[in-house]
Amino acid sequence: MSELGSIDNPVKFKDQDYDSLLQKCLKSALLFSDTVFAANQSSLGIPVDPDPKKAVKWLRPKEITSNAVFVEGTMGTTDICQGQLGNCWLLAALSCLTMHPTLFVKVVPSGQSLSESYAGIFRFRFWQYGEWVEVVVDDRLPVREGRLLFSYSRTTNEFWSALVEKAYAKLIGSYGSLKGGIISEGMEDFTGGIAYSLPVSSRPPRMLWRAITAALARSSLISCFIHATSVKDIGIVTSEGLIKGHAYAITDTDKVRRESEEVLLVRLRNPWGFIEYCGPWSDRCKDWDLIDSAQKTRLELAKVEDGEFWIGIEDFCRLFNTVEMCSVNPDSMSGEASDDTTTPSWTLSSHQGTWVPMCSAGGSRKYPRSFWKNPQFQMTLPDKDVDDHDYGEDDEVEEGDGEEDEEVTVAPVKKTEKQGEKKKKCTVLVELLQKYRRQKDKVNFLYIAFHIYKLTDKPGSLDQQFFSNNRPVARSGKYRSIRSVWRKVHLEPGSYVILASTYRPNQQGEFFLRIYTKTGNIQGFQDFPCTNNYSVMVMSKPVLPEDQFRVQKWFDEKAGSDDRVNAVQFMNLVNSVLEKDYELPLETCRQLIFGEDTGGRGRLNRAQAEKLLTSLRNLQSIFFQFDEDSSGTMSPFELSLALNAAGVECDNVVEQLLWERFGAGEQYLPFYGFVSCVARLQVLFDLYESETNPEVKDKGINAWLLRLLAV
Repeated sequence: MSELGSIDNPVKFKDQDYDSLLQKCLKSALLFSDTVFAANQSSLGIPVDPDPKKAVKWLRPKEITSNAVFVEGTMGTTDICQGQLGNCWLLAALSCLTMHPTLFVKVVPSGQSLSESYAGIFRFRFWQYGEWVEVVVDDRLPVREGRLLFSYSRTTNEFWSALVEKAYAKLIGSYGSLKGGIISEGMEDFTGGIAYSLPVSSRPPRMLWRAITAALARSSLISCFIHATSVKDIGIVTSEGLIKGHAYAITDTDKVRRESEEVLLVRLRNPWGFIEYCGPWSDRCKDWDLIDSAQKTRLELAKVEDGEFWIGIEDFCRLFNTVEMCSVNPDSMSGEASDDTTTPSWTLSSHQGTWVPMCSAGGSRKYPRSFWKNPQFQMTLPDKDVDDHDYGEDDEVEEGDGEEDEEVTVAPVKKTEKQGEKKKKCTVLVELLQKYRRQKDKVNFLYIAFHIYKLTDKPGSLDQQFFSNNRPVARSGKYRSIRSVWRKVHLEPGSYVILASTYRPNQQGEFFLRIYTKTGNIQGFQDFPCTNNYSVMVMSKPVLPEDQFRVQKWFDEKAGSDDRVNAVQFMNLVNSVLEKDYELPLETCRQLIFGEDTGGRGRLNRAQAEKLLTSLRNLQSIFFQFDEDSSGTMSPFELSLALNAAGVECDNVVEQLLWERFGAGEQYLPFYGFVSCVARLQVLFDLYESETNPEVKDKGINAWLLRLLAV
C-alpha cells in the first residue's frame, strides 16, 4: 500500500472512510447525512439573516432541480461561479485547476455521480501541509430563495463545483472561514505545489507573456489581480470592466495575426461568471473583425457574458499588478520554456514544527536573547549542481525584516558574480507555511520568516553566541502575515541551519517546512543529539571545607546505626545551607537520593551527601546567574541557558517536554523544579549509557529522553 498521506492513500479527515460509508448507505437504502459537518448554522459560519424569507434551507441537488447531475459533459473554467461569499480566491484557483485534467482528478476523484450508485455522499482530496487529505461530504447544499447560496455552475443543473466548495469549507471549519484570502492558498491546497507572486512590472510584456505560456505548459496554475489601494476600493469596477482586489484565473495564452502585426493575448476568467473586461480584444471588441475565422475558431472566441475574456499582453501589464503562479515541480517555476531533459530532478525534505511560547517561539533577530531558541533544521549540501532555471527571484533579499524593519545585515551577494559561477552552487528552494490559522470565523496569520546560516564547526545545537556573531547567508525576506513564505537560493556546498520564526516572541503556532534540492544533493537533516557533561561542569568542583565540616557534624548527630541519613534528614541538611527562598521539598530530595547508588536502601552515606550538597551549591549559582530578573524563578528561555551552563544540551523538542514535565503548566520554574529537571536528566543519561539493546541505541538519546520523560 502507498504511504499514508500520499494521493493514493490519503489521510481520512475526521476518520471518515468514504468506501465504508458508501456501502453502508447503499445497503440501508438511506442517503448519507454528515454529522461532522451538519446542515446547520455552525457549518455556514455567517450571521443569520433576520428576514424570514431569506432563511437558509439545506437541499440535495435533485431537490433543487430534477435533472441534477454531478458534471454536465466536461468540466471547464465556466462551470464555476461565485455566490454570496467573498471567496473569489478559492474559486479562481479551482477555475485554473480545470485546465489541467491530471491535477483535477487528484482533487475530484472520477466515478462520482448523482445517479449511478448514488447515496448522497461524495469525496474530495486536498493537500494539507505535506499530505493529501480526503474529505467526505453529503450533498445537502445551502439554498436561499430557491438558489444556491454559494458557488454554482453556469450550467444550472451541474453541482460538482458547489460540492468541492462544501468539502473545502468542512476542511477549514465553515463556509464563513473561506471569506477573504490569497489565491496561492487555494492553488497549493489543490496541487501540493509551491505558489509565488510575480510583479507584472518585473518583466517586459512580451517576456511576461512567454513566462506565463511556459508555466501553463508545465501545468502551473496561474491567476492575477489588481491591487486595491484601500478597503473601500475592493470590488470597485474600473472603466475597463475590471474589478479591484479581485482574483482572476489565467486560463490560456495565444497569439493572432492582425494584418502584418503579431498580437500576444492572455485569456482570463472572472470567478463571478459575469462582469467582463471591455477594452481591446474583449469579447465584443471590433479588433476581432480584422481576424480571420480560423483564428477565432482556434481561440474558441465566445461572445457571451460568461466571465471569460481575452486581453492583449500590453494592456494586461498596464492594468494588472500581480501574477500568482503555483508549480507542482520547482522546475516549473523558471517561467521560461526549456527542452533540456538532462536537468536533474528535485529531492524533497519536509518537517513539521511548533512555536511554543516561552520555549521555542523566540521571535525575530530583534530579540537576540531568544531568537536562537526558534526551531532549527540542519541540512548538508555535499555536491554542486547546475540550475538551468534561474528566474531572477533567488538570492535577492529585501531590506528590512518585519512588521517594522528589523536591523539585520545579510551576507551580501556579489553583484559581479557571473551567472556561470552561480550555477556551480547548490540550488535550494525553501518554503515555510504556518498551519491552521484559517479557522471558523477568523483568519489570524502570524508574521513569519526563515533565516539560513552557514555552519563552520561540527553540527550541533546552536546557541545565542553563534547567532549574535554570524550573519545569515539567506532569508525569506520581510516577515509577512501570509500563510507561506519561500525563497530559492544558491549556496556553496557545506552544512547549514534553517531557523523558522515569528516576528514577535512567544506566539503560539504550528508550521510546515519543506526544502527542495537537486537530486544528488543528500540533505542531512538530523536531530541535534542531546549531550551531557554534567559531571565535568558541576560535579567535579571540590567540596568546600565548611560543607565538609557541616556534613560530618550532621552525620555524627543524625545518622543511624548504618551511618546513613534518610530523605527527611538530608532535606534538613540541604535546607540549612541553601537560601530560604531556594529550599528543596522532600520529593526533590528523594529524587536526588534515587539518582545515587544506595544499594536499594534510599539512604545516603557521608561521601554521597557531600557530593550532592556541592552539586546543589553549584546549581544554585547557575540558577542565580540566569535568573536575570531575580524573581526566584526561571523562564523556559532561561532554563535552556542554565542547562547549557550545567553541561546539558538538549534540542527544542526535548526542552519543550522538560518544561511540560517540570513546569507543570506554569510560566516559570522555581529552583527546586530546576533541580528535579537536572536530576531526572542525569538518571536517564546514565540509564541510556548502560543500555545494551541495539535498537534503543540506533534510535538515539533524543528518542530515549522523549519516551522516558513522558513517563
